[in-house]
Amino acid sequence: MSPTTLTRQQSGRVDRRASEQYGMSGLVLMENAGRGTADVLGQLMAGAAPTAAGPPQVIVCCGKGNNAGDGFVLARHLDLRGYRVHVLVWAEPAELYGDAAVNFHILKKAGPPLEIFGSRHDGPRLAEHLAGASWIVDALLGTGARGEPRPPLDAVIEQLNAAVAPKLAIDLPSGLDCDTGQAARHTIRAAATCTFVAPKRGFLAPGADRYTGRVYVVDIGAPRRLVEEVLAANE
Repeated sequence: MSPTTLTRQQSGRVDRRASEQYGMSGLVLMENAGRGTADVLGQLMAGAAPTAAGPPQVIVCCGKGNNAGDGFVLARHLDLRGYRVHVLVWAEPAELYGDAAVNFHILKKAGPPLEIFGSRHDGPRLAEHLAGASWIVDALLGTGARGEPRPPLDAVIEQLNAAVAPKLAIDLPSGLDCDTGQAARHTIRAAATCTFVAPKRGFLAPGADRYTGRVYVVDIGAPRRLVEEVLAANE
């Protein structure tokens, strides 16, 4: 893994400056993140045998922030590539905002199955979706999250971890602190993590790899000069 890492604040600064100083739409960055993650997951599923129901099935589990938006884009690109994809959302549509809301509405029109769990943990209903999944994608919480995941996500994470299918985390495993690498009691144990721009500082903490699995760095198009300036500022 590259020694260059980003903190929580630096990750936010890259996104903000890409938009404010370089004129890059957040939608473009989110599109690049989701599509890049689809590329990685496609490689991980290469050669996977079709199930009795058809191509490999991916369950994308989303919260309500930008991490969920990345998941919505990922789902759309997986659908374009012929995978069976089902999106589960732990938020009400009205709670979604910004670029995540835009991509939710695009996905809703695009056609992949999408179900709203809202603020509830419905274990039996979730179990039905997880049965037969080839991969489970964690798009529940992003780099801004701190501390223990709140209900219902704590119970959702526990159930996802108990599922047989391997997990892929978007940007970082939900429950893992971006800066310290400290895992909450309920933290996704991923087989792979697609992180954006650079590994997060917490990934270097002893034991963090038990949650991240193999880390893939996905380029979202943020200019190299911008990233270097953010790192050099060391604020």
